[in-house]
Amino acid sequence: MTDASSNNLSAILLAAGQGSRMRSERPKPLHRLCGQPMLAYVLESLGTLDAKRAVVVVGHKGEWVTKKMQELVTQLPLEFVEQRVQRGTGDAAMVGLVGLSESEEDGEVLVLPGDTPLLRAETLAELVKQHRSTEAAATVLTAEMDDPGGYGRVVRAADGSVLRIVEHRDASPDELAVTEVNTSIYCFRRSLLSPALRRIEPDNSQGEYYLTDVIDVLVSAGHSVEAVVVLDPDETSGVNDRLQLAQAESELRRRTNDQLMRSGVTMVDPLTTYVDTTVEIGRDVTLFPGAILSGETVVGDRTEIGSGCHLVDTRIGADCVLDKTVSDGASIADGSHVGPFAHLGPGAEVSAGTSTGAFFALGADRG
Repeated sequence: MTDASSNNLSAILLAAGQGSRMRSERPKPLHRLCGQPMLAYVLESLGTLDAKRAVVVVGHKGEWVTKKMQELVTQLPLEFVEQRVQRGTGDAAMVGLVGLSESEEDGEVLVLPGDTPLLRAETLAELVKQHRSTEAAATVLTAEMDDPGGYGRVVRAADGSVLRIVEHRDASPDELAVTEVNTSIYCFRRSLLSPALRRIEPDNSQGEYYLTDVIDVLVSAGHSVEAVVVLDPDETSGVNDRLQLAQAESELRRRTNDQLMRSGVTMVDPLTTYVDTTVEIGRDVTLFPGAILSGETVVGDRTEIGSGCHLVDTRIGADCVLDKTVSDGASIADGSHVGPFAHLGPGAEVSAGTSTGAFFALGADRG
């Protein structure tokens, strides 16, 4: 990611929406995927770019979002600003600029939604790289879709540059025929973004300030706007309801399992093995079908986790065998054989070399 690294790169994450389609008291950015809030994955991708700062625009129950992100994110300096009234993405971006210092005026700023947990760091790096190489005022991440219904369309000039982005509900029949869509992920020249935002108006069917209108403002002022087409459109999909949450969870689990297997972990059936992204697993570990590992679980080398095991925040040494074991916050030392039908509670410890069948242990009790 070094080509995209710069002390002048910052980011604004738009995470102020209520997420009413989630039908939940929990703020949408905090809905969990593979053990972490979805917003944490976007910030994790940004962290690989060595961005100077990320500003998170919060709204609905913003104090929840602020507290959780401050607890989880350590690799990237964060600022939190509140959009008190939801007046569109353009207004949210303007609010976000408040969190950036004047010293960042000459750099680039990424603007992206906080509900795209599948977005890869490599994609953001490519967007920043292309933006810098073309010296454009803005660069838009776009996607080609067979069914672009509901998405804003990208209208290009004859030379391939971007002329404007038109929202689906405001598009003409010819514009609706365009299959290249806006992903709502941008890289702007910081010095041009603020004055362009001040020129947009809420003259659309929603009566909102659209961030997409900034593109038309920049082009009308004689600046160039470029686009980068993402290779995998699913990567930029937002999570707006429980169905999309489950779809994103499935993809993140697939990526996690693929990475673990490439690092030396055996999964007898990856489709029925569930490992959170927060779990650490050593080499030559074998996970049998139906194993569930979550939280801050750590598994030592050459250990076998059998079917029916559900392990939460559990530390397991090397050369262990677990069978149909439920554990939450326990510690299992090297060379132990636990189960079947064992249940370990918080603080329970299993001594090195222990071999036992069914048992129940709470607190500091030992099996």
